[in-house]
Amino acid sequence: MAIFSCKSEHKFIINAPKKIQTNKELTISVSEKNNKPIDSVQFLIDDKKINNDANTVTLKINDYKLGKHVITAIVFYENKTTKVAETVYFLADSAPDIYTYKIINTYPHDKDAYTQGLEFLNGFLYEGTGRKGSSSIRKVALKTGKVLQQQNLDAQYFGEGITIFNNKLYQLTWQGGIGFVYDLNTFEQEKTFNYTKSREGWGLSHNGEKLIKTDGTEYIWFLNPETLVEESYIEVYTNERKVEKLNELEFVNGLIYINIWQQNTILIVNPNTGKVEGVANLNSLKTTIEKEQKLDDADEVLNGIAFDKENNRLFVTGKHWSKLYEIVLVKK
Repeated sequence: MAIFSCKSEHKFIINAPKKIQTNKELTISVSEKNNKPIDSVQFLIDDKKINNDANTVTLKINDYKLGKHVITAIVFYENKTTKVAETVYFLADSAPDIYTYKIINTYPHDKDAYTQGLEFLNGFLYEGTGRKGSSSIRKVALKTGKVLQQQNLDAQYFGEGITIFNNKLYQLTWQGGIGFVYDLNTFEQEKTFNYTKSREGWGLSHNGEKLIKTDGTEYIWFLNPETLVEESYIEVYTNERKVEKLNELEFVNGLIYINIWQQNTILIVNPNTGKVEGVANLNSLKTTIEKEQKLDDADEVLNGIAFDKENNRLFVTGKHWSKLYEIVLVKK
C-alpha cells in the first residue's frame, strides 16, 4: 500500500496485491485515507496507460512478463493532480513440471577444468574455464576429452560463460565488467565489450538473433550481437517466487536451460515471459560422479550445458568433474 501526503490535506492510497499469479485478474483501486472525494484517476502499468473510467480497474495480466511492475495512479482532485505508485510482482500461472534424467553416454572430461561455459558445434565441444590465472577458452574432442586448442585469459580476469554466434566466440568475465570476442577458428581476440546494464558476467548463450546473458540475479539479458548492448531482459519466476543466482545457460528447442549456482539443477525457462516451465533435479548425477572423485559440495557443482541441435543431444558436466554426460530429461 502506497500513501502520498499533500500538505497533510490528502493521503492517497493505491490498493493492490504485493504479488499475483498471471492467470488471475489484477484489481487496482485508489482511495483517500480520510474518504475525501476524488474526481478521477488515470492508471498506468510501467508507464503504459490503462483504459479505465473509475477509481477501480480490473484487468487480465496473462500477457505480461513476470517480475516487477510499477503501478502508477495519476489522481485528479480539487483542481489538483498528484501521482502515487506501488510495486506489484507478477508470478507464473502454474508450478513447473518436474524432470529427472537418463544417462545416454559418458565421456571423459578434464577434471582440472573449472567449467564456466559449454557449447557444442560441428562435432566439437567448446569450453570456457574460470578462476584468475587459469581461465581459458578451449576446443575439445567429445569422445576423448582431449583439448585440441586453447587460449588463456589474462591472469587478472576470472573467465565465465561462452557462446558461439556467426563464427565468433564470445566470452564473459565475472567481475571484470568486460567481455571478449574471438575468431572461432584461430581464437584470436578481435575486440572487447563492456557491460552496460547487467551487474556481472555469469552465463552466455544465444537464440539465433540475440546473445543471452545472466549476471547472477533473477535477470536474463538479451544483447545485440553487433553492439553487445543489453537491449531487453526477462525476470525468472515460478508461481511462488523469483529464482536468483542464474548461471550457465543454453538455448534448447526454443527454451532456455539454466544452471543455478551451487545447485545441481537445470531450470527450463520460457524466453518470452520468464516463467519456469520445468525443473530437472540432477543431484543424483553428482552422486554418480562422486563415486569416482571427491568434490567440494559448495563449489564443484553441476555447471555446463551444451546442446547438439543437429542430433538433439544434451550434454552436461560440472566444475572439476572428470566426466561429461549426454543425458535426456524425463518428465515425472
